Amino acid sequence: MSNNTPTTTDIQTIGIIGAGTMGSGIATAAAAHGSAVLLFDRADAQIAAARDAASTFFARQADKGRMTTPEAERAAGRLQRAETLADLAPCDLVIEAVFEDFDLKARLFDELSPLLSPDTLIATNTSCLRVDDLARHVQRAERFLGLHFFSPASINPVVEVVRGAVSDPAAVDRAEAWCRAIGKRPIRCKDSYGFAINRFFCPYTNEAARLLDEGLGDTATIDRAAEAAFGVAMGPFAVQNIIKPRINLHAIQNLGPLGDFYQPAKSMVAQGEADQPWVIEGEPPPADAVPPVLVDRPRAAVFFTVLELLDEDVADPADIDDGARLALRFSKPPCALMDELGKAQVAALVQPLFAKYGEDVPASLDRVGTLVA
Repeated sequence: MSNNTPTTTDIQTIGIIGAGTMGSGIATAAAAHGSAVLLFDRADAQIAAARDAASTFFARQADKGRMTTPEAERAAGRLQRAETLADLAPCDLVIEAVFEDFDLKARLFDELSPLLSPDTLIATNTSCLRVDDLARHVQRAERFLGLHFFSPASINPVVEVVRGAVSDPAAVDRAEAWCRAIGKRPIRCKDSYGFAINRFFCPYTNEAARLLDEGLGDTATIDRAAEAAFGVAMGPFAVQNIIKPRINLHAIQNLGPLGDFYQPAKSMVAQGEADQPWVIEGEPPPADAVPPVLVDRPRAAVFFTVLELLDEDVADPADIDDGARLALRFSKPPCALMDELGKAQVAALVQPLFAKYGEDVPASLDRVGTLVA
């Protein structure tokens, strides 16, 4: 499905565990569209900050004419604190949004799932851990799935709805309907490392670091080349400075089991471990004057990963492209771009990569030209 038309949902009350950046943003988006929200965090300051951020967001929406003042006040009132995990028992859906640490999440689900009604959906907002691995810590795991929101979750329209091996299709349908009801564009994915969007976004940023390591361009020029490659407004280094190099490195490292191609570049490791922003300076050439290699290599890295995930049936081409457009602001999303370039040109870009890393060329290469037609 490709539209973002809000729909009705039987999910009225949601619980969110973790009041940090992502949990706060999810709570704001849900409350803005009518969901009653119970927000749990062990830190009082986090709860207070999340509620203040939501109230500020709603007030600004009213100032811009997107809400009336009474609507903004009602939205703020829908966000309440849960004092204990047991307070989440009445929820129709509970979303975990704590730090990306498997053991932390596993312990939480061990404690949480026995407290909830058997009909309560349970979701993880993880961006890089396997849903199936976490499902082992959930009682009645058929009601468990991934709901991966993108930052800033209050306004970014994309949510990856990740079905695990034992996820009940009815549970996935309910979760998707709720996403649409709060104005989001759900992207259905099969559980896989990186799901659909990070699966190609992380290699895209990693390839930029490889180009830097090889001395083929500086950060400003590589960022400018991304404009020509994918029609983005901000290049990979500028985007990493927003999402933080440490977080991006962690996401890349979690793709490691997929093979050698996915291992982080030397400078990516150094920058991420230091958690320092990339230095972007100098005057880059016009977009139409960047060296062709700086356009071809990022395209090859993205096409490599997208063709693999298509072979693995992780997501549909149209959904992948919608995620690229809406979550990452690619005006030239990967599947449509491959169709535009044609099979011969795409093969010329990706075959050297598959040969270098000892991987078979995906069968989906034969579909290029008709992926989103």
